[in-house]
Amino acid sequence: MTDVLRIGNASGFYGDRFDAVREMLTGGPLDVLTGDYLAELTMLILGRSRLKDPARGYATTFLRQLEEGLGLAHERGVKIVANAGGLNPAGLADAVRGLAQKVGVPVRVAHVEGDSLPVPEGFLTANAYLGGAGIAACLDAGADVVVTGRVTDAALVTGPAAARFGWGPGDHDALAGAVVAGHVLECGTQATGGNYSFFRGHDLRRPGFPVAEIHADGSSVITKHDGTGGVVDIGTVTAQLLYETGGARYAGPDVTARLDTVRLTREGPDRVRITGVRGEAPPSTLKVGLNRLGGWRNEVAFVLTGLDIEAKAQLVREQFADALARSGAEPDEVRWELSRTDRADATTEESASALLRLVVRDRDQATVGRAVSGAAIELALGSYPGFHVTAPPGNGAPYGVFEARYVPAGEVPHIAVLPDGRRQNLAPPATTRPLRDVGEPPLPDPLPDPGPTRPAPLGRIAGARSGDKGGDANVGVWAVDDDAWRWLAHELTVERFRELLPETAALTVVRHVLPNLRALNFVVHGLLGEGVAAQHRFDPQAKAVGEWLRSRHLPIPVTLLKAAHAPEVTA
Repeated sequence: MTDVLRIGNASGFYGDRFDAVREMLTGGPLDVLTGDYLAELTMLILGRSRLKDPARGYATTFLRQLEEGLGLAHERGVKIVANAGGLNPAGLADAVRGLAQKVGVPVRVAHVEGDSLPVPEGFLTANAYLGGAGIAACLDAGADVVVTGRVTDAALVTGPAAARFGWGPGDHDALAGAVVAGHVLECGTQATGGNYSFFRGHDLRRPGFPVAEIHADGSSVITKHDGTGGVVDIGTVTAQLLYETGGARYAGPDVTARLDTVRLTREGPDRVRITGVRGEAPPSTLKVGLNRLGGWRNEVAFVLTGLDIEAKAQLVREQFADALARSGAEPDEVRWELSRTDRADATTEESASALLRLVVRDRDQATVGRAVSGAAIELALGSYPGFHVTAPPGNGAPYGVFEARYVPAGEVPHIAVLPDGRRQNLAPPATTRPLRDVGEPPLPDPLPDPGPTRPAPLGRIAGARSGDKGGDANVGVWAVDDDAWRWLAHELTVERFRELLPETAALTVVRHVLPNLRALNFVVHGLLGEGVAAQHRFDPQAKAVGEWLRSRHLPIPVTLLKAAHAPEVTA
């Protein structure tokens, strides 16, 4: 198949590397350049921005990137597709037209809208996740730049691929292949060595952004521009496939992709082929993300140094509780967390110190503001020896809450506003399928004679990638070779997972098995409370939960440790 669509990515989030647009447009051949600027937290940020100025609500960084990028894309015949429109895609489309006129580049601009739904009382934003059909319609009408609001991240790839190859809603396998490629691309350099368990031994000072070479049957090759940093191998692609996913069925508005059918093959240096992806009709509903302000929070980190750490922490807790009671302030939530970062007989003061973190929340700013900061600072001369804090406490800051709901797809308008201003309504797929879990596949045969074991970090034989979906976290774990997979699939049960990560012990944990990827995917319900914007825990997006798991020691067969084809890790 010689007809290949080369789609590159230049942004994995709002705030990603600014120069990536220029780098991708000048670094090698491309047909389409995408940018993913939206996330659950981003929609809240844009919602607050729109409160200050109704004309905003989009990613302004994208416009600044286009000051040079428009001309480069026009010279090279590259289409640009980005969800930077956020809460105001029409406003961003107008701004792009104004910029094009200013810099003297003739471009046809289109946008996709309809995702913005009536906002329930008490919320700031309500946006449905649309698919790629509107993007395809804009490209079919000759658009050079397409900006959208809240579409699925993978829609930035399914839309251009459907336009290029003429796929219809019933081309489930091809669409599913594009969804998988889009999921690999969506987080930028996470597919080229960023956030990668086996990062050692690779040039990651400035990893290049990923490229997907998509074929008419939906298969693809993940790669990057020649000469750029980072690495694309089966491990980096596996890691990104597991990121923020759940079971074998990965549902979206265009298609439900079967992650248990994905096959990865190394095709050459920095080239991984994705084949075999099967697709099914999508669900009849669309996910809707809602954001609201949950209240106010304040935080103080007390530094405890040297001896008697536990006693010092207890004294602060008692003094703070007494001070709050005297002030009459009773926050809805008061949480303490002692992190024993100290070491005995330490050679530096910092390594002799632990952190006692206080977080308070309330619906009233005054309750978490001066009442809390005053109570903390007034202890300065009358508390434990060596009293100090990492930063002066402030007056509190607002925090957000994300909720996900589902509505019938037919109730959500999906509108492509074409370059000539015509509005084209896109109907949802006529064929749908209820979303159900896939039964657990057969596990591989256990190792016949694993032999002696010794305690070692799980990361010696497995990689991991973790992330957030609302209040839930997922932890994807994959084995480095077939024998390690035969052991891992039987050893890392839900019970063992909870044992290794005690913070999950009281939560619902669901394990999904993906044999083709030699992977297990654990979904931990409720670990993140009300989502990233609520800052519920130390790692509010669960970014490092997978690395925590890899650092835990358990008895591993010595034969696996000797044979592991993973780079050496430092325990």
